[in-house]
Amino acid sequence: MIKSCSKPSGEGDSGGLLDGLLWYKDLGQHVYGEFSMAVIQANSLLRDQSQLESGLLSSSSCGPCGTFIGVYDGHGELRLPASSMTTFSAILSVPFASKHQEISINVLRKAFSAIEENFLSLVGKQWLGKPQMASAGSCCLTGVICNGLLYIANVGDSRVVLGRSERGTKEVIAMQLSTEHNASIDAVREELRSLHPQDPQIVVMKHNVWRIKDLIQISRSIGDAYLKKAGFNKEPLLPESFQKPILSAEPSLLVHKLHPDDQFLIFDSDGLWEHQQPGGCRNCPD
Repeated sequence: MIKSCSKPSGEGDSGGLLDGLLWYKDLGQHVYGEFSMAVIQANSLLRDQSQLESGLLSSSSCGPCGTFIGVYDGHGELRLPASSMTTFSAILSVPFASKHQEISINVLRKAFSAIEENFLSLVGKQWLGKPQMASAGSCCLTGVICNGLLYIANVGDSRVVLGRSERGTKEVIAMQLSTEHNASIDAVREELRSLHPQDPQIVVMKHNVWRIKDLIQISRSIGDAYLKKAGFNKEPLLPESFQKPILSAEPSLLVHKLHPDDQFLIFDSDGLWEHQQPGGCRNCPD
């Protein structure tokens, strides 16, 4: 079965090294090559989680092998329970017990739906005692490498960047593969306006930052129940009521066929990309 290579969660991990607020693992092995990981804690509460698991993707010894990558960039007053996000690989493994034994875009979509449903159910059980649960959420970026293909599913503004070597010059070109859902992007604002034509304040700019309802920058996430179900918008967290969900948990999906010239992949949250453009990462793995 699929096994954990590393899963830094801020709760004490033996798979890497801790240096102050920096957790890192310089080099590890997965079924398709090598990997390294790092987590830098910027706040008193570490809301981010990540995992990399590799091996057989089914209970059958003849099933396909693969590598699962997950990056979960949390927000809100509470840290998301680790189990609510890092069960992704377990949920993904369920379809492999079927006769098809294959990964697909549809499998990823169903996994996102299951994680969202599980977390909103958890909010429903706990929010009367912990109303902050309704405003807890996470960007969620996942990838599966299997049979020469990379499957990507994403909600939020984390990114996957691919480094490919140009055959003529041997120069490594960095290319972003994932789609972001941040209100700073024109297409995201247009999508929100088309979905909420009666709300002129669906996206607003304040202090040179675009925000949705002046509350949040991302348009898709796991959690954030108060912006998806009106029943969780108590106290209220959002000043006015709403008839349709403001945020979505529908992931953007992509399948990329891996090429012999593909040199590396970087999965990371927006904290990296705020300080480093994808093109500047072409020498990162050296």
